[in-house]
Amino acid sequence: MTNPPVHAEPGERDDIAALAKGGRANVFGFLLRLAARIPFLFIAGRLYGAAILGRYALAVLAVELAAQLATLGLKRGLAEQLAQDSPDPTHVVADALLLCLIGSVLTAGLLMLFPQIMFPNSGLNGLDRLLPLIVIAIALTEIALAACAFQFNIAATVHARSIIEPWTISLASLGFYFYSTRDGLILSYVVAMIAALIAAFWHLLRNYGLPRGWRPSGMRLWRLTVRNLPLAAADAIEWGTRRLDLFILGLFATPYVVGIYYAAQQVASLPQKLKTSFEPILGPVITRNVRLHNYPAIAQQVSQVGFWIIAAQLGVALALGIPGEAVMGLVGPTFVGGTGALGCLLAAEVLAAPAVASEAALVYIARLRNLTISVLTIVLQAVLTVVLILGARNMALPDLYVAAMPAVALAIALASSAIAKSWLLGALLGARIGVWRLRLVMSGLIVTIAGSATTLLPPHLEWAELMVGIPLMLTLYCTIVWRFAFGESDRSLFRKRKRAAAGTMVEEGA
Repeated sequence: MTNPPVHAEPGERDDIAALAKGGRANVFGFLLRLAARIPFLFIAGRLYGAAILGRYALAVLAVELAAQLATLGLKRGLAEQLAQDSPDPTHVVADALLLCLIGSVLTAGLLMLFPQIMFPNSGLNGLDRLLPLIVIAIALTEIALAACAFQFNIAATVHARSIIEPWTISLASLGFYFYSTRDGLILSYVVAMIAALIAAFWHLLRNYGLPRGWRPSGMRLWRLTVRNLPLAAADAIEWGTRRLDLFILGLFATPYVVGIYYAAQQVASLPQKLKTSFEPILGPVITRNVRLHNYPAIAQQVSQVGFWIIAAQLGVALALGIPGEAVMGLVGPTFVGGTGALGCLLAAEVLAAPAVASEAALVYIARLRNLTISVLTIVLQAVLTVVLILGARNMALPDLYVAAMPAVALAIALASSAIAKSWLLGALLGARIGVWRLRLVMSGLIVTIAGSATTLLPPHLEWAELMVGIPLMLTLYCTIVWRFAFGESDRSLFRKRKRAAAGTMVEEGA
């Protein structure tokens, strides 16, 4: 295997163009999701309060873990199945949906038998036992959107996840507040997941139609299950690394503290959504090149997408982290104590970017080794979280200082995973996976210094940190990165290609 060529072949240029097109669509979706997430956090924090939000957070955590397990790795594995030139792709999708339905019924049934998993530090109320039924809708939505992504229909994910779901939960949480402050958040979550399911299946039928002539087969489903088990484990662990901190904190802290940490986690997860801007489109591109054994192209694509992800995440993390107190204060005055946790969580998302990009290829070419690293990562995170929490409690630190410890553990674990997975992928492909660039780091330092000046404003002008400071920081960051850190191929993310067959694309830093 050789290093990636400097001049990309036409097929490779088409791949980069497809990645850029999908990324543009989903970055737009990220902005829409950001606009909708802020009203939800404001409503949840100001109207419902930290304690109710904490109870909701732990319930949703258990439900989404069950849904993640129910997909059996098909969120990414479906692309590989469809890439195998099946005579009728609608049959492949139907098999995936049926397998997912079986898995979601089983996991939902388990939660209904043991509802304490959803509410470990609070009692059961009303219809709490029926909440696990929404697992079916969440899991089927993931498979439907994965199938649409294989057809490069990224608009389906944007519509379902970035428009319908977040805006529905924001509006429903406001409406249900007048019905029940105890159950309003959970009811709004159920409504939002059902709305997202309807949107996803509408796109699925447009892309594939009905599976005519399809008959279920137990043997096909079994082979599909066995084939995707390593992917299912990797997906569950990757998902778990972003939720384990909240779960462990829920075992040591009150719902009030968990609610504050959850608010910080929701703000910090916004940069994480940027990596999902490329995940649906990266899978089909990589699976095609794996089948062709085009390893230099894979290294080029992972390096390019990894740099795009980390550049976007760093800008958003700085814009949200520097005025952290003002951002958390927007949710409510009691949430300002979560500023420390917010800073650590934002740092963790940036540090995780190389692992995210590398794993997109490792799940197809080194599943078991990737799984091993993922398992070691989550074990390291769990041990560090418990040790740091117990250490902070033994030092008699305030509860909100203790609440920041899971975020510190997460940052350390994700940084370790990023180093290991980037090294492994580079060794397998025989090419360096270049994600970080010195000019990007220097751009971040400049913005940090300039943005810190906005935090010197008097408390009564805190609104200016949000309304003026954040736009200024983002503008400065984008200007510097565009001018000094981006190469010609990097800029393809933000513009449509004008030449389909001419010209070359030079990779910088790959």
